[in-house]
Amino acid sequence: MKFAISAGLLLTLSGCVTMSGEYQVSGQDASGAPLKMGTVTTQGRGIYTVRNALCQASPGATVIIRDNATGKELSGESPYQCR
Repeated sequence: MKFAISAGLLLTLSGCVTMSGEYQVSGQDASGAPLKMGTVTTQGRGIYTVRNALCQASPGATVIIRDNATGKELSGESPYQCR
């Protein structure tokens, strides 16, 4: 039940933000080691799905989102501290 509510909320909120472009999403655990999932390339608002998956798998991790075109971190979204 919690998953259904969380998924519905995620879909609703992610629809409010229109993002375009290609991004690389990666993370590091609380000790600074890279996450086993590695780096994931996604487009547009798919960054939120990947970010949330990383956070579910690794609570306390820091997620980094970079624009593939510029190599810069996505302002306002990166770095993201998982709870």
